[in-house]
Amino acid sequence: MSRLTKGRSVVFVSTYPPTQCGIATFTRDLANALELYDWTPLVVAIDKGQTDYADQRVIWRIRRDHEQDYVQAAQFLNTLQPTAVSLQHEYGLFGGEMGDYILRFVRMLRVPLFVTLHTVEPQPRDAMKRILREILPLAQAVMVMSHTAIHLLKQVYHVPTHHVRMIPHGAPEVPFANPEIAKGKLGLQGRKVLSTFGLISRGKGIEDVIAAMQDVVKHHPDALYLVLGQTHPNVRAYEGESYRQSLMAMVEQLGLQENVRFVNSYLSQELLLRYLSATDIYITPYPNPGQISSGTLTYALAAGCAVVSTPYLYAQELLADGRGVLVPFRNPQAMADALKCLLSDDNYRQQLRHKAYQYTRHMTWRSVGAQFALWLSRETLAYHSANVLGRQYALSPVLLPETSAAQSTLMAERTPDAV
Repeated sequence: MSRLTKGRSVVFVSTYPPTQCGIATFTRDLANALELYDWTPLVVAIDKGQTDYADQRVIWRIRRDHEQDYVQAAQFLNTLQPTAVSLQHEYGLFGGEMGDYILRFVRMLRVPLFVTLHTVEPQPRDAMKRILREILPLAQAVMVMSHTAIHLLKQVYHVPTHHVRMIPHGAPEVPFANPEIAKGKLGLQGRKVLSTFGLISRGKGIEDVIAAMQDVVKHHPDALYLVLGQTHPNVRAYEGESYRQSLMAMVEQLGLQENVRFVNSYLSQELLLRYLSATDIYITPYPNPGQISSGTLTYALAAGCAVVSTPYLYAQELLADGRGVLVPFRNPQAMADALKCLLSDDNYRQQLRHKAYQYTRHMTWRSVGAQFALWLSRETLAYHSANVLGRQYALSPVLLPETSAAQSTLMAERTPDAV
């Protein structure tokens, strides 16, 4: 056994900090949580070939747009033989058409493969269907972050789901606190704080909230909308800051300079949680109805924020049973009405905060780490038990049916050793 893989080890195939993206952060936080349960997390990092990693967990690199790197990574892991490999799947992470270079990796891998699906599109392109239909049968087990995703895999992708498990997106564990205390630490005293955080890009719906603020401030002049986070690095690379500049121009045009503030930086987790603790209403105005997960919404609920959101799939599931307020897509007036209602009713807002916080206790990273660790343990045991049983059958002639030459050829083509 390799020195790197003593005990129980899981190798994440994913982006990883200092890469700035939600999946990189997710992987780091899940890896930290798994260490609490005696798993050794390692990382095969996906990037463009220029990232420097200070974290010693990173043991290999896949250059995103180099197809042969995916083959070499699989060969490396086949030699290393960790307990499990955890592939974080999002189409845009990998090279090729809709990220199909990753298929070279999963075809060659000879280690128990666990796949986390960060995107399950309800109206997928043909290439999306083709990729998931090939990956999922090769996985020992599959994780999704909502029950809706399992339904989509059955009804839209038509793939087997007997090995698919729902484990929620994780979030930091923070105490339920009075927002006024956190406001004092951020210089936000006397304001009703609304916020949205994450890497900024078109398609986030932030302009709809700014438009809604015109009406909100007429009734609540102390309202302050914070747009927390820098422009997504990939967006900045091809269009610079044009989207943020258009939002700032909109704020100026509407005369909302005192009511909308941009915090243009990549926030540390500590500072982000401080802002969430100071938030009276958290907003996810995303216009994509098919969005199946959201780390930002999960974080906000786990921090005990009252939430107003558009009804994308993940929001519908998490905010069900009165845990938040849903408003129609691309409807600034409906957004304004919901915000005014919550800002005017302290009891209702507090009720939403309590419901959100209590519901998300199973979604703290400690809890998610325990669920993930148990899942890995059970499924790797099942994998090895099946392999032992398979070898016993192979060594026992009386248990093998007679096969024709054509059948033998077909079986050989389907064996895991066929590339």
